[in-house]
Amino acid sequence: MRPVLFDIPFTDIPIYGYGLMMVLGFLASVQLVQFLARRSGLDPEVFVNGGLIALISGVLGARVSHILENFSNFSDPNLGLWGNLKEMANLRSGGLTFFGGLLLAFPVTLFYGWRKRVPLRLGMDIMAPAIMLSLVFGRIGCFLNGCCYGAECHVPWAVHYPYYSNAYIDHYADGKIQPPDELLKRLSNGKTTIVPADKAARDPVLKALAAQEHSLDVHPAQLYSMFNALLLAAVLTAFFTMPHAPGRVFALMFVLKGITRFLLEMLRVEPSVLGHGSGHFEFLPAMSYSMVVSIGLFVGGIVMWYAFGRYERSPGHRDEMPLVPSPSARGPG
Repeated sequence: MRPVLFDIPFTDIPIYGYGLMMVLGFLASVQLVQFLARRSGLDPEVFVNGGLIALISGVLGARVSHILENFSNFSDPNLGLWGNLKEMANLRSGGLTFFGGLLLAFPVTLFYGWRKRVPLRLGMDIMAPAIMLSLVFGRIGCFLNGCCYGAECHVPWAVHYPYYSNAYIDHYADGKIQPPDELLKRLSNGKTTIVPADKAARDPVLKALAAQEHSLDVHPAQLYSMFNALLLAAVLTAFFTMPHAPGRVFALMFVLKGITRFLLEMLRVEPSVLGHGSGHFEFLPAMSYSMVVSIGLFVGGIVMWYAFGRYERSPGHRDEMPLVPSPSARGPG
């Protein structure tokens, strides 16, 4: 866990791992969409602009989704209204839900493509592998930041997080770990909480005690998600080069992402919103927000797969997408 990778030389400006990974993910995905757009005979600059729109709307949607999913973390009475609002806006702390970003970025980017007269299904196919590639870097950022951690485990590759990390705070709140008394403080309401990391760092005794503390061992769920996203990006890119009905690459992304995210969610710790323990449809197994969305994603992908195939076989439509652009679309060099 390294939220701050380094400081810019001769300055006190920190470079945050999460933010750097977001930038690298955007740059990598832009390169991929430009390559696929040129291959399809489309203007790559339209997709660069579309990628920027997707980035901004995606971050907004992902942050709002994370806040709603974990609203108790942003309604701390000890912080007050202003303090909670600052926490909501603090992207440096991590906390972006992929599905929330996708649900907002998809219609916004689709509208932009429609305005630019991009063949929408082909445009969706071009964006699909890039979405997964950007997620690769996003999950590395999560790992560096310590957010989106996994469930407790005892596997050889388990990881643990330092004092005052998200995992440590949650494990303390659940009564699973007990810090030394020196690292505890009593609040005005009589409850006990742990001393913030910045305060502990200013006291040599507390700093030494905090350095010995860590969370329980957990799954490196962020790295599982990273490898999953990398594999999906490769599969979708390969499928893009094969003859297929336009739109089916995007549909395949929905299907595969829905399946894999549902399975990976079993190795994470998220509150139940449906099924046992949620107060809703208690006869069902406990399912988190992301599990529910994964099911919707899978079903939506199946529907799109067959709908796009039937549409392409209808009179007046090609059954396959063009794989190689015309010479005039390739540009010089």
